[in-house]
Amino acid sequence: MHYLALACDFDQTLADMGVVAKTTLAALEQFLASGRKLVLVTGRQLPDLQRVFPQLSLFERVVAENGALLHHPATSETKLLAEPPPQAFVDALRRHGVGFSAGSVVVDAREADDERILAVIRELGLELQVIYNKGAAMVLPSGVNKGTGLLAALSEMCISHHNAIGVGDAENDHALLSTCECGVAVANSIETLKQRADIITGDPSGRGVEEIISRLLRDDLRGAPNRLLRQPIPLGTAADGARISIDSFDTSLVIAGPSSIGKSTIMVGLLERLTEADFQVCLIDPEGDYSQLENIVTLGSSDRPPDIAEMFQILNNPKSSLIVNLLGVPLADRPVFFASMFPKLQELRAKTGRPHWIILDEAHHLLPKERGGQAVGVIPQQLTGVILITVQVNTVIDAALKSMTGIIAVGASPEETIRQFSSAAGVAAPIYGPLPSRPGEVFAWLPGGAQGPVAVRVQPPATEVRRHKRKYAEGRLGPDHSFFFRGPAGKLNLRAHNLNTFIEMAQGVDDDTWLYHLRRGDYSQWMREAMKDEALAGEVREIEKNGKASPQSPQKTRSEVIEAINRRYTQAG
Repeated sequence: MHYLALACDFDQTLADMGVVAKTTLAALEQFLASGRKLVLVTGRQLPDLQRVFPQLSLFERVVAENGALLHHPATSETKLLAEPPPQAFVDALRRHGVGFSAGSVVVDAREADDERILAVIRELGLELQVIYNKGAAMVLPSGVNKGTGLLAALSEMCISHHNAIGVGDAENDHALLSTCECGVAVANSIETLKQRADIITGDPSGRGVEEIISRLLRDDLRGAPNRLLRQPIPLGTAADGARISIDSFDTSLVIAGPSSIGKSTIMVGLLERLTEADFQVCLIDPEGDYSQLENIVTLGSSDRPPDIAEMFQILNNPKSSLIVNLLGVPLADRPVFFASMFPKLQELRAKTGRPHWIILDEAHHLLPKERGGQAVGVIPQQLTGVILITVQVNTVIDAALKSMTGIIAVGASPEETIRQFSSAAGVAAPIYGPLPSRPGEVFAWLPGGAQGPVAVRVQPPATEVRRHKRKYAEGRLGPDHSFFFRGPAGKLNLRAHNLNTFIEMAQGVDDDTWLYHLRRGDYSQWMREAMKDEALAGEVREIEKNGKASPQSPQKTRSEVIEAINRRYTQAG
């Protein structure tokens, strides 16, 4: 279930001439029975609304006075979302002969009096705005509208605006429809609102609301026409300059290709754009590659496995995204850990529609094909909003791959990557020969689309994030990626499995051992080959050259190498 909340205007949307039909009330009750929530968003003042519509208890929240007041019918609690109008403004309106009624915040008048109202605002130098509603003029503090009021209501309800639908008919409903992921205009709406809406109902007012509720209960709007403007997530540009985006609603992707070829860079850029658009993301990070990203909470470290209960406390807030670092979970135990966690993520999605995106880095560690029996039970038949990142497609369990709607192939052999995916997904391969590409391009293929793989130059992350920073500073690298201090006679076998350990050992080894590796260029070679960090390797290489060319104390070169590491890794971590 994706759409959890229906935010509905009252006059000429839910109600016709102030009356809500019995069939509309029955539709609202059916909507609630499905586990969803209702929010009433109206320009009316609360006492007037309570008088004409006694069924307010159907609604989880009521946003009244065009976004200035928030009411909780279950508790009768009411709070202002903006400051009341200055008394000087109210007095000036009376002096100018403007007929009005004042609510807790809003001042309601006729549209015909708007020039006199604006003159008073200018005269007093106030920061007030006039919002129109089919012949009425509402005066409110600047920036207050139905959209801001709805966001306050959804925040209290722990529902994301991406899981909300807004329905309206008039000028003051533009903000309501813009705030929700899906905006609906009933058939009797003004023309400009219809132009803005994602969906226009065939029937007016309450019957239009009944229509949209019926469609929601039938298929959660999955059968909506292509006018539905879901928010696309930019991926990059094609060779002809066309922008290539990812559908933010029904998409599930594989990102596949060799190690150290750019998969994490693609994902960091997508993460930035997803979180900037207020999508909630949960990224499972077996190797600690993403732990330094800003504005995303990280749980777990090399010393502490993530706590599942704590994970879901964080995800309960729709504004919080989460990275689950599995460095503290032994490699052999990660599939079991994931198998225990993933059903809970699916359960949370069923209740809240979130997290909107679940991302599995190193998916072959979490859903390994050779241990597929452990994972089959946790993979639903249809996965949406999921990204699997892996080195080779054919190392991931087929049950997960069959639910993917497309692939981003990275590296020198995208044809083979796409072929593996098509085989696992049970669809015909779109290519039979090499794909021409330029440096820096990847290939995106959506089997349901009308064309074959598209070469894409990926939009880079807006902020530079050093890949694997936490992994190399604090993680436990394998023997093939560790540094070994052996010394000139090969008598030592001191293993540094991360940069912190390397620094500790560098400070403790004897001078002959330090200089032996320095003069051989072993330090820069390790950083270049094991960490793929050309910048650090280049700086350390210069230190090695200088230390070899002129007599310097071992302590000086030690300090310089350690300082270079600290600047990039350990101090910032």
